[in-house]
Amino acid sequence: MAVKKELLEILACPQCKGDLAETATGDGLVCDKCRLVYEVRDDIPIMIIEEARPLGD
Repeated sequence: MAVKKELLEILACPQCKGDLAETATGDGLVCDKCRLVYEVRDDIPIMIIEEARPLGD
């Protein structure tokens, strides 16, 4: 299940405070500025910088 739109509107990248967008599969949130993907587990975004993975090219 994807992150609710209301939650996505208030979430920000913990590193740069920029906007986030959902991945195409809905399993993560992407910060284009930092090029990081924050995983979504059990409908809960894991917003820990150290656990984010680099955005693949």
